[in-house]
Amino acid sequence: MAQGKSDGQSSRWSLHGTTALVTGGTRGIGHAVVEELAGLGAKVHTCSRNEAELAECLKDWEGKGFAVTGSVCDASSRPQREALITHASSLFDGKLNILVNNVGTIISKPTTEHTAEEYAMLMSTNLESAYHFCQLAHPLLKASGAGSIVFVSSVAGLVSVGSGSVYGATKVPFRAWDG
Repeated sequence: MAQGKSDGQSSRWSLHGTTALVTGGTRGIGHAVVEELAGLGAKVHTCSRNEAELAECLKDWEGKGFAVTGSVCDASSRPQREALITHASSLFDGKLNILVNNVGTIISKPTTEHTAEEYAMLMSTNLESAYHFCQLAHPLLKASGAGSIVFVSSVAGLVSVGSGSVYGATKVPFRAWDG
């Protein structure tokens, strides 16, 4: 992980002057991605549906000297996704270099036990949000002149790992979108 602004990193890995939006950046892989991008010099905006968790992370990142901002956003909500992109656009002057579609949730139980509401929530959070964020961010990525999109998938999208087939089904499409 990047430890700060000058820890011997090669200039070829510098992200100074770039902007990034990382969805679901307060835990796990998303948290690590935020720290790595910020440690390499990018200005990062992230989101979480948990306001207290977001505030704690922002305080920690500020203490590390990272340029990270954040918004509360439930990625399963179209209006909240739209508000997040609008806010990121205002923060980054209408330009975005990196979109990291990381947000995801899981309900580990047998497929036959998922309710229709749980299925819809998993699909909306894990799959629909990534597609919609790409659509919404496209003008910002294009305006940057050098936009990149990253999808955080899962091995559960390749093989059964016991976490539930519904979760795996939300991760399979990312393989088709990476080309």
